[in-house]
Amino acid sequence: MINPEKPLFTPLDVWQAYERLEKVNSNSPKNELTALVTLIRRVTEIDPVLTSFDQTVNRNFQDWVFKKQAGTLKFNEDQMNWLRMIRDYVATSFHLEIDDLDYNPFDTLGGRGRMYQLFGDEMNTVISELNEALAA
Repeated sequence: MINPEKPLFTPLDVWQAYERLEKVNSNSPKNELTALVTLIRRVTEIDPVLTSFDQTVNRNFQDWVFKKQAGTLKFNEDQMNWLRMIRDYVATSFHLEIDDLDYNPFDTLGGRGRMYQLFGDEMNTVISELNEALAA
């Protein structure tokens, strides 16, 4: 008997079907949610080739950092560590809210207060820009 509450096809099942039909730019996604987002991006032709969301986030992060540092702004090592942490968080959670800084992994490194020390009044702008750039 089929359980009506359990889907017959999960996003990972659909991902594997795509792997058999066309070129895929990465390994299987880390979880069902990132698989679903990746599939939606492919079906809506945001991405021409199936590419895992974490790879998309990594590429967008590199582009964002490069553009920011092309001018006079240069991030120091501590700032880059925080930016990478935000990148990794967005790769699995899709979005960072200011309140997320009060939780793991950010809280273990000083949370919201530490980020403010590193970025000052630009903290909210950095979060907003990263949210927009990474998921683009």
